[in-house]
Amino acid sequence: MTLTRETESKRKATDGKLCRVSRLIIVAAVVLVVESYVGVSGGAEPLTSTSSLLGGKAGDELIIWDIKFCWCPAGKFIMGSPRDELERRPDEDQVEVTLTKGFWIAKFETTQGQWQRVMGELPGPLTEQLPAGAELPVGNVNFAEAEAFCRKLTEVCKQSGELPKSWEFRLPTEAQWEYACRAGTRTATSFGDTLSSKQANFKGKPYNGAEAGPSLGRAAKVGSYPPNAWGLHDMHGNTYEWCRDWYHPKLPGGTDPDLYLATASSRVRRGGCWMDDGWPCRSAFRVRFEPERRYDHIGFRVVLVEP
Repeated sequence: MTLTRETESKRKATDGKLCRVSRLIIVAAVVLVVESYVGVSGGAEPLTSTSSLLGGKAGDELIIWDIKFCWCPAGKFIMGSPRDELERRPDEDQVEVTLTKGFWIAKFETTQGQWQRVMGELPGPLTEQLPAGAELPVGNVNFAEAEAFCRKLTEVCKQSGELPKSWEFRLPTEAQWEYACRAGTRTATSFGDTLSSKQANFKGKPYNGAEAGPSLGRAAKVGSYPPNAWGLHDMHGNTYEWCRDWYHPKLPGGTDPDLYLATASSRVRRGGCWMDDGWPCRSAFRVRFEPERRYDHIGFRVVLVEP
C-alpha cells in the first residue's frame, strides 16, 4: 500500500512520541529499582523483600531510621589473640569461626539522640564524663534495656515498612562483634599492632609504644576518630559495647557461634572505653559484666540480621 506524504509524516510523528514515552517508562523503572535498593537512606519506597537488604562488598552502607549501617559479608576468621600478643588475657585463646550469613552493623555506637527517638527518656543518669548530647553515645544502659531498644526499633521499622518481616535488630554476638572490629585484620587492633589515642578515645598509656594523642577522660561524639577498613568508628575505645552472648572463659568457635541461651552469670562487653589505657581496646579483649548493672561508660551498637 502506498502512503501519501501527509500520512507518512503523521506516522513518523506518532512513532517519535511512542519512542519518547517508552524511554520515559524505562528510565522510571530503573529509578524505582535503584530506589528500592538504597531505599531508606533516600526516603524512597519501603523495603519489603529480603534481597533488597543484602549487601555486596564489605563496608557497603545502608541507612534505616536515620541509623547508618555497614555490611559485613559472610566469611571465616580467627577469633581471639595469639599467645605472643602484648597484654593478652587467658580467655582470648584463638578459635576459628565461620559466619555463614552477612549482616549489617551500625557504623557508630548508639547515640543519645537515637535512643530518645526510639525509647524516649534516657536509660540512666548523665555524668560529668557523659553529658547530654544527641551525638554522644548513650550510656548507663543495662543489657535488658539495650535489648528493649533493639526490639522497639524492629517493631517501629516493620510497622513503617522499612524492614522486611524476616529481618530484625539485635545486639551482636561476640563473634560478630570481633569479626566487624577486625575488618579482615589479624593484628592486635584494626589499625595494626599498636594503638594511639589519636586513633581511639581512651585515657592513659597508648598500646605497644604508639604515639600519644589527646586524653579526653570523657565520651566523645561518635565518629570523632578514624574508621576501620569496613567503615566502622569507635570499635576501639569511647564506650564499651554490650554483646548478646553470656560470658564463658573459652571463646565460642565453629559455625555461627551464639551463646545467647548458654546461661551464665555475666554477659560480654567489648571494645574498651574513654577511661581505659590502650591495651583493653584491643580487638580480642573481652570483659564479663552482670547484665543488670550499668555504668556511664557502657553502651552498645546494633546489628541488623536475618536470623
